[in-house]
Amino acid sequence: MIIKTKESASWLIGAVAGICTALAMVAVGVTWWLILIAALLVFVAVSLFALLVIVKYVAYKLRPIYSMVLSRDIHTGDIVGELKDKRVEDVSSELNAWADDNDKEISRLKEAEKFRKQYLGNVAHELKTPVFNIQGYISTLLDGGLEDEIINRKYLERAEKSVNRMINIISDLDTISRLDSDMNQMRPETFDMVALCKEIAEQIEMEAAKRNITLTVKGADNLPSTSWVSADKFYIGQVLDNLIVNSIRYGKEGGQTKITCRDMLDKILVEVEDDGIGIAKDDLPRVFERFYRTDKGRSREQGGTGLGLAIVKHIIENHGEKVSVRSEIGKGSTFTFTLKKVHL
Repeated sequence: MIIKTKESASWLIGAVAGICTALAMVAVGVTWWLILIAALLVFVAVSLFALLVIVKYVAYKLRPIYSMVLSRDIHTGDIVGELKDKRVEDVSSELNAWADDNDKEISRLKEAEKFRKQYLGNVAHELKTPVFNIQGYISTLLDGGLEDEIINRKYLERAEKSVNRMINIISDLDTISRLDSDMNQMRPETFDMVALCKEIAEQIEMEAAKRNITLTVKGADNLPSTSWVSADKFYIGQVLDNLIVNSIRYGKEGGQTKITCRDMLDKILVEVEDDGIGIAKDDLPRVFERFYRTDKGRSREQGGTGLGLAIVKHIIENHGEKVSVRSEIGKGSTFTFTLKKVHL
């Protein structure tokens, strides 16, 4: 027999006591009605006493556990009050749930600590290269290169390039830090997504022209379009800027980048497609990680910080949406994200 409650345990003890009392009185020849009254009285008295003892005992045993769970000193009387309206298995379920939550929190903290160490290591590594470069250029100039007009200008230009790289890294780190620290900082507004795509593409046209890459925005000739969304216009502009600049850096010389907005009933799907070098299948799951590069040498040469796609992911996820990528080596890449559509 399984006893699940403190009440059933006390009733069982009272019943055994009552039966034993009745049998003893039968043995000495007491009349039946006296036996019945005595058995009932013993049953009630023993049951109540047993219930009191069980509750006190359980509360005594639970006191150190509750003190640990609640991180403060708990009196036995407080636990007795808790047990009045609870079954023992309910207490067990609560403690098991606390243990599970605690295990999950410990796992999360360990993972966060691992990520923090890796993140700090990546930051140090990314900043170390330009700092050492600047140090080398300045040392060369101080050691006599400053008097050589050819060397001094070339080394100053290289030092400036390293300084700009550091500024880009710090700027991107600041953006990610702000996105991490305030998950609710997005300021939604209603705007034409196609118009924004055209605006960002026009701002980047000069950079695309350097590699003879054509930027096209589908539907930009018929403004206002039907692709109106509710989102933070500034941050979505940053998303488009990062994706389009990436498509130019890794696109095919003389190729093209297409920006398309598609109507998906309650959402607008935005695609940024290039015909460049593409991304290897093994790299696809990691392209949105901080400082992850599929082509480390070329990324640094192009001025990338390794944080652009991480920023894109942060911004889109802070809007409650998803960003994804599909790609094939030698055929290009397509980055897509969705935003909530507004029906005008």
